[in-house]
Amino acid sequence: MSKVYVLDTNVLLQDPYAIFSFKQNEVVIPAVVLEELDSKKRYMDEIGRNARLVSKLIDKLRETGKLHESVPLENGGKLRIELNHRSFNKLQDIFVEKTNDNRILAVAKNLSLEEETKENGSSVILVSKDTLVRVKADAIGLAAEDFLSDRVIEVNDVYSGFLEIYIGKELLDSFYQKGELALSEIAHHPFYPNQFLLLKDALGSSSSALGMVDEKSKFLKKLYHDEDIIWGIKPRNVQQVMAIELLMRPDIPLVTLSGKAGTGKTLIALAAGLLQTEDLQLFKKLLVARPIVPVGKDIGFLPGEKQEKLRPWVQPIYDNLEYLFNTKKPGEIDNILAGMSSVEVEALTYIRGRSIPEQYIIIDEAQNLTKHEVKTILTRVGERSKIVLMGDTAQIDHPYLDEYNNGLTYVIEKFKDQAAAGHVKLMKGERSGLAQLAADIL
Repeated sequence: MSKVYVLDTNVLLQDPYAIFSFKQNEVVIPAVVLEELDSKKRYMDEIGRNARLVSKLIDKLRETGKLHESVPLENGGKLRIELNHRSFNKLQDIFVEKTNDNRILAVAKNLSLEEETKENGSSVILVSKDTLVRVKADAIGLAAEDFLSDRVIEVNDVYSGFLEIYIGKELLDSFYQKGELALSEIAHHPFYPNQFLLLKDALGSSSSALGMVDEKSKFLKKLYHDEDIIWGIKPRNVQQVMAIELLMRPDIPLVTLSGKAGTGKTLIALAAGLLQTEDLQLFKKLLVARPIVPVGKDIGFLPGEKQEKLRPWVQPIYDNLEYLFNTKKPGEIDNILAGMSSVEVEALTYIRGRSIPEQYIIIDEAQNLTKHEVKTILTRVGERSKIVLMGDTAQIDHPYLDEYNNGLTYVIEKFKDQAAAGHVKLMKGERSGLAQLAADIL
């Protein structure tokens, strides 16, 4: 039996192509949703872009029929703009105010009641990214779902960038002696390019080894930078060793790092960037940026020039730079950076339209980027540049993103089988014992 899906505004603002995600069922967009889209279309950020894109998609569908009667979709479903069923009589005793959310609920509820009177009526489901709207729907006996089609992966299936594998002691000894091991000797299932393998003795001894998959040669190879100390930073755990390997490898232009707060993502990335820019001079500039949530939104009425306005947003980056430069006095890091034209701290608001060649680019808090925004950033990367995206997918401030549909997760999953990219999830907090405890239990 076909179903009727009533879409909330936030679903379309998150994914403009959501109307094509419900297979051979009917998609209903209440008139109030069009009003909300109209109010957002002038925004100069991702929300405004999506509002304009949805408007164009719906306008294109007008060519195939009358929207208020329903028009066919290319996936076999139908789309209808609901102008009727707006009566608030059924809900006026429950929800006093006629807010837009309540008006959408009213449309869905009235449609549901009408379908129940039919002999073979369809089930009506309200689809919303808003938790409270789904709670309200449940309270009035209306089926409600979150929109999950925009998720890159399913729960508990996030790529970590490394595997623990138990092998025989003789294979471990061979890896130590030769510095490489054929992947076919380790396991018969496929591995991802630049994936780390933590080899352990199958018999239970303390012997272990760490290597990286070379997809081209089909060998597991010893790390080049496993003993490196970069700008005074020494890795404290095995995932940090993996991260340094990726950050220092010239043949891996895209690196993604994920992990809880305090795992050292920003500090290690900055140290690797400074070493390769200042000391080794492999890049002309180190560009460090982070999104102002949401990306593209005006940064507000903070006093001062651009750099003064940006300072509160990029202060976490300055905190790590102060540690790396071992500054003691207030404002000392500003004087150091003023004399280093090769280091630039910026906000992502200004990245659109740029081309960034021969630079080491670090994008912090990338979990607050949408798929479109992260595509915009990666397509700015020029020749001989390296870009690092990092963040904690469990700490998302964007109203329409979650752990499974944000830009960082999107890049991790889409690039995991590409030889030009590498990823590692940092597991252990190193900021302090209290910070690790807070990250675990809060």
